[in-house]
Amino acid sequence: MTIDRNAFGFESTTDEVLDGISLEGRRAVITGTSGGLGAETARAMAARGAAITLAARNLEKLEAVAASIRESTGNPNVDIGELDLTVPDSVRRFATNWLESHDSLNLLINNAGIMACPLTRTPEGWELQFATNHLGHFLLTALLAPALVAGAPARVVNLSSGGHRFGGIDFDDLHYERRDYDKWQAYGQSNPPTCCSPSNSIAGCRAMACGASQCIRASS
Repeated sequence: MTIDRNAFGFESTTDEVLDGISLEGRRAVITGTSGGLGAETARAMAARGAAITLAARNLEKLEAVAASIRESTGNPNVDIGELDLTVPDSVRRFATNWLESHDSLNLLINNAGIMACPLTRTPEGWELQFATNHLGHFLLTALLAPALVAGAPARVVNLSSGGHRFGGIDFDDLHYERRDYDKWQAYGQSNPPTCCSPSNSIAGCRAMACGASQCIRASS
């Protein structure tokens, strides 16, 4: 089926984008699915037959979203997993648990993100926006790469925004230890590693490097 990407715009719905597409037999992990874009993406894909894992920090909210999706779509193949992208051990725990119960992965949608928050640091000293929007997803993608290889042809989708225009990456001071903190500049810095072009996406490059001969594609 040929899709005219020029036919979609700001007012297009998920159901319109997926119209006529079957996702039967496909499995996806979507981060940031306790609400918003992530939950709606999961619902639309489940309605087309995909098996979905919802990943976020709040298990109570996740289960409520999962139950709603199962009921509205009639698709029972919706499970959940606790994931805090700012905590490396949480990312590793999620990946380990997921890999223990699933053999392959066809779609990894790195949707979660935060924007323009006050200066906050993780226990490692990392600036929170960079840690959430990039570092956590980088680690998750790397850990799930074997499942993506097993599920090839597979795809990694990194959601971002035009926020990368707010500022580039300062490799000499990623975590605002020597410069004044600007919440929008920090948000902008957290975007270029995950957006730009698919081939320049750091997480995407990691996935493609792991599965170059097994057909893993990255897009943003």
